[in-house]
Amino acid sequence: MIFGARVRNVRVELGLSQENVADLAQMHVTNYGKIERGVANPSLVTILRIASVFGVDVAALTAGLNGDHLPAAYSVLPAAEYLRSRHGNSLLGP
Repeated sequence: MIFGARVRNVRVELGLSQENVADLAQMHVTNYGKIERGVANPSLVTILRIASVFGVDVAALTAGLNGDHLPAAYSVLPAAEYLRSRHGNSLLGP
């Protein structure tokens, strides 16, 4: 949802419609709309295409996003936690 909101904000600031961005990014407007609504899981290539249309670095759209922002269905076990549980705290320090 955060990513989609950022994409929408940039689009609106530029004065572009969803159709404009979708056409420029060579994607279907329905798929683009799903990204803005946070119901699509865009590939890195799609994110790069959108960022390129906006003239921004991908980081401008993704800064600060991390595993804490994943939907519950995509929860992951960080490698550090896995290693701690497997080998104890001695390998990773405090």
